[in-house]
Amino acid sequence: MSASAADTRRKPRRRVPDTVSVIDSMTGQVVGRLGNISETGMLLIASTPLVDDALYQLRFELADHGGRPLAVEIGGHVLWRDDASAPGQSWCGLRFINLPESQRRALRDWLELPGGSYV
Repeated sequence: MSASAADTRRKPRRRVPDTVSVIDSMTGQVVGRLGNISETGMLLIASTPLVDDALYQLRFELADHGGRPLAVEIGGHVLWRDDASAPGQSWCGLRFINLPESQRRALRDWLELPGGSYV
């Protein structure tokens, strides 16, 4: 990750302990899985090529404090991308550009659950 990308982080990022698939809402295809997430962005471990500086409409589910699925749909802007060690995978940093307030509150609650690990 470039120094400028690290400098733009304003919120702590929580590691995602389970495999959470991320789906491109426009195509219905899985594009990767969550690595970590904050209230303002996420690290995506992409299994399909994403374009630098592109916008995507993505969705995924996290389990809330009761184990119920919390559906999240976001607009994401790819800020940076680096090849991962596994063939065909890359690390992508995305900034949320469209997250409805109700989902932002639910995501904030998830981020504040006890037992989380932060990066």
